Amino acid sequence: MIEGPYFVLTVLGVLGTGLVAGVFYGFSTFVMRGLAALPPAQGVAAMQSINAMALKPAFMGLFAGTAVLSAVIAVVTFVLWPREGTVELLLGSALYLFGTFGLTIAGNVPRNEALARREAGTAEASSYWSVYLREWTAWNHVRTAASAAAAVCYVLALA
Repeated sequence: MIEGPYFVLTVLGVLGTGLVAGVFYGFSTFVMRGLAALPPAQGVAAMQSINAMALKPAFMGLFAGTAVLSAVIAVVTFVLWPREGTVELLLGSALYLFGTFGLTIAGNVPRNEALARREAGTAEASSYWSVYLREWTAWNHVRTAASAAAAVCYVLALA
């Protein structure tokens, strides 16, 4: 069993990846559906506001901090190569770093930036809104699953 500071890192990894998975799950299951039910101008304006708030320390600390933590767990695992949990720790770190953090940068952020360039209430924003909803939510489903799977891997490493 993992012990000492390494145990603490892994528990924090479970907590961070699990919390991020929960945030993304909420968006996939009801936030985006609620926004889609609004008239496009209102949906665009609301999502633009949500995206601006997501850049604040409360979420970014968790989101980026969990990426740093996952990288630390991966490096420590490579250096110490524990007898148990190695595969789970490395897989959990890869899932979060690539499937959550990387996918956000490659998939969701460019769509957020494209939405931010459009003024809510314009024909251009309304036209883009349906594309945005479909594409952003699809990528969000993937990063939700990746975050949850990373949490499960970290839990398995502790078992």
